[in-house]
Amino acid sequence: MPRRALRKVDPSVDLSRQFRAAADLPLPWDQSALFDRVAPLEVEVGSGKGLFLASAAAGNPDHNFLGIEVARKYALHAASRIATRGLHNACLVHGDALAIFRELLPDASLAAVHVYFPDPWWKARHRKRRVMNDKFLKDVERTLLPGGILHFWTDVQEYFETTLALIPAATRLIGPLEVPERMAQHDLDYRTHFERRMRLSGEPVYRTEFRKTGRME
Repeated sequence: MPRRALRKVDPSVDLSRQFRAAADLPLPWDQSALFDRVAPLEVEVGSGKGLFLASAAAGNPDHNFLGIEVARKYALHAASRIATRGLHNACLVHGDALAIFRELLPDASLAAVHVYFPDPWWKARHRKRRVMNDKFLKDVERTLLPGGILHFWTDVQEYFETTLALIPAATRLIGPLEVPERMAQHDLDYRTHFERRMRLSGEPVYRTEFRKTGRME
């Protein structure tokens, strides 16, 4: 199924609350500078077109959602989607997610981390570039609150199996926890556009969750 080209971002849409460059994030970290409040914060690594972020923010108004996307055109597209829907509890950041986790996000600050369909970097010599590496996973464990959840989905079985082995080797997160597939209720009732494309093509999607020990306050 071919991918649709991104539509142009309407220049009249105000993105001042929904889009940031990584260099403009508050240092030291202060989520109220982005959302005008402090609430349970969930971070998505690689937001693509922003379907998950928009759906999650609309469905969970008591949480804040931060999406990090390395491709500026996709970050702007996702920010426009959120802004058009008037979602003030979501924000897109254009930047390197691994650096933001490593250098900015404090310990025990996140209710959840979402990683959906990251680039598999197929060639063996390129696999060190995968986002699901031991250093990033240690930062995920560090930044999650007790009871916080790491969500990981991919369409690449080898990547899935490698990551399932890596997480317990690199962290003390509990899992893998089963995530059953559910029927879509409408055309955009999918976690991401990539999941929609895979499932409509009849391709498998591998899903799991890992949880940090302790109780969420």
